[in-house]
Amino acid sequence: MKIKLNRNTFIPIVRLSILLLFVLFLSSSGKFNRVIQDFEKLRKQMVQEQLKNRDIKSKIVLDAMENVPRHLFVPKELQHLAYYDSPLPIGLDQTISQPYIVAFMTECLAPKKGMKILEIGTGSGYQAAILAYIGCEVYTIELIPELADRAEKILNELKFNNIHLRCGNGYEGWHEEAPFDAIIVTAAPEKMPEKLMEQLSENGKMIVPVGRVNSIQSLKLITKSGGRTRERDLLSVRFVPMVK
Repeated sequence: MKIKLNRNTFIPIVRLSILLLFVLFLSSSGKFNRVIQDFEKLRKQMVQEQLKNRDIKSKIVLDAMENVPRHLFVPKELQHLAYYDSPLPIGLDQTISQPYIVAFMTECLAPKKGMKILEIGTGSGYQAAILAYIGCEVYTIELIPELADRAEKILNELKFNNIHLRCGNGYEGWHEEAPFDAIIVTAAPEKMPEKLMEQLSENGKMIVPVGRVNSIQSLKLITKSGGRTRERDLLSVRFVPMVK
């Protein structure tokens, strides 16, 4: 049987179709908003339980950790784990550090707006984003081209214009931009990289995990004063190796 449509039947059908599309839009938008709210809730929970309860006190660090969307820096299939108290794989045998370690290392540098900071080991780009959110001018180096490209894309999408990223050998540092107020190394060399020490400014700080791969490493805080450096062991950690 054929149904003949005239003007009186066609207009209500069009209106119904528009209404259904509108309802679907509201439904999908509501779901999307709930997902966003869930991530926001998880970030607040992460800050309270993993950071504040473990003596991270810097307001600007806590604020950055609460506002930078960590889930965007991990593979999509792992985004539901982004705010857990653990490191996560990001591919190519690399990881994004545990939230507490990111906050702890950041706090140790006592970052302030306008500070010039060198990061060795961009990885996912998350640590650079935390420092940039605080207002630092961040120079970050990643050895693996695929990771560098991926991180640059995410950081651009988040509209960070105070991050300068290049692909290269972290052991060489970024000589033409030295000296740096602070240096943060997110992979472990077996011994202290001398060229990085040279690029640290007077009264500057460097935080770096040092030790052999597949063993417990020591997270060290280096301070430079009067042309001399002082070294302090902070934590036992395990990072991926820093390679050339």
